[in-house]
Amino acid sequence: MHDDQHGTAIITSAALMNASEMIGIKIEDMKIVVVGAGAAAIACSTMYKELGVKNLIMCDSKGVIHKGRTDLNKYKKEFITQTDITTMEEAFKDANMVLGLSKPGTFSQEHIKLMSEEPIVFTLANPTPELFPEEVFEVKPKAIVGTGRSDCPNQVNNVLGFPFIFRGALDVQARTINMQMKICAAKAIANLAKEPITEELKESFGNLTYGKNYIIPIPFDKRLMVEVSSAVASSAVESGVARVKDFDLEEYRKKLISMI
Repeated sequence: MHDDQHGTAIITSAALMNASEMIGIKIEDMKIVVVGAGAAAIACSTMYKELGVKNLIMCDSKGVIHKGRTDLNKYKKEFITQTDITTMEEAFKDANMVLGLSKPGTFSQEHIKLMSEEPIVFTLANPTPELFPEEVFEVKPKAIVGTGRSDCPNQVNNVLGFPFIFRGALDVQARTINMQMKICAAKAIANLAKEPITEELKESFGNLTYGKNYIIPIPFDKRLMVEVSSAVASSAVESGVARVKDFDLEEYRKKLISMI
């Protein structure tokens, strides 16, 4: 597992799970645009397909990755669109989600205008996102927006996952971190956002409640270690990659709780 690739995939998947629930559209029914075709974009797109996404259009610096392109490497070829879409404008038309893993300026408010009425917009270029939340809201007031920034709601930060994913994997001596474990980690992160935040967090961050401005937990939520590590450890055991025997999930959770 590589954090910048698979960590990003896991956290954005968690955010996608909750955002899709909020807008009332199943993940498998979504049209998703991925802007960027590097390692993180490939990992995210691969995981989205595992979650059931069928209509995914990937764009690199030269535009839509389509069957007419002759300049694609083997990784990009896996994501050639099965539609007749060849332009960014066509890609964004009625799209339910865009994931930006590129740089500022790769898409604009004009592209966002083409999306569905209640789009999911994750602009994760750092330190400056492709579009800031306020720019998205100007053209799509009902959007759900996430960035990589700590000064904006819905910070999509890999630290929500990787320390606890490795904790769970190492504690059961997992031979690998497989897709089942990654999906379980994403679900654990998504589910934690639906729980009331702790009094400790309220003192610093106010009364955050599950909704469009709080679709994933904040990185300071200590319960992440309990929920994510136990989900990953349990999944490793269930999928047969753990080397420990007699794993007791309840006792393991108690141990993790005692550490926070």
